[in-house]
Amino acid sequence: MILFYTPEYKNYINIKLSGNNIPGALEKIRGIWEEMCPAFSFEYKFLDTTYDLQYKSERKFESLLFAFALLALFIACIGLFGLSAFTIEQRTKEIGIRKVNGARTTEIMVLLSRDITKWVIIALFVACPVSLFAMNKWLQNFAYRTEISWWIFALAGLIALGISLMTVSLQSWRAATRNPVGALRYE
Repeated sequence: MILFYTPEYKNYINIKLSGNNIPGALEKIRGIWEEMCPAFSFEYKFLDTTYDLQYKSERKFESLLFAFALLALFIACIGLFGLSAFTIEQRTKEIGIRKVNGARTTEIMVLLSRDITKWVIIALFVACPVSLFAMNKWLQNFAYRTEISWWIFALAGLIALGISLMTVSLQSWRAATRNPVGALRYE
């Protein structure tokens, strides 16, 4: 099958080949081309290679985005770890008093994690509309695009909340299981 494209691309001919014997078919086409148009050289490209080159920049962008997302996640976890350590250090006496008055370890861990959780949820409410807008702008460049569902943002929020709670839980568990006498000794 030979398809002629549009008039402005009159130097190109699209030929559909079966995948059985591509080298043999190319040799036959070369022979016919040299017989019909000896003044022009025979050059060919496969359509899948052309499409692959078009999406090569998207794959580079994907790998860069993934690397910077991991870097941002690592930096955020370090910051969250430092913030929780600072908060726990400031509330050491309060934690000691609560332990002396009979607070359980889980209650203290919930108390310490609640502040961080509140800020993560606020950050999600700020980030979701911005990321929805940015993704819609980016997807407008594609001929075939998909719609972005709400559950993607819910899943991302749950993952972010889980990562933040795992980062903070180690510090809060250490503070909750610490002997309250050490915190209250100098009072």
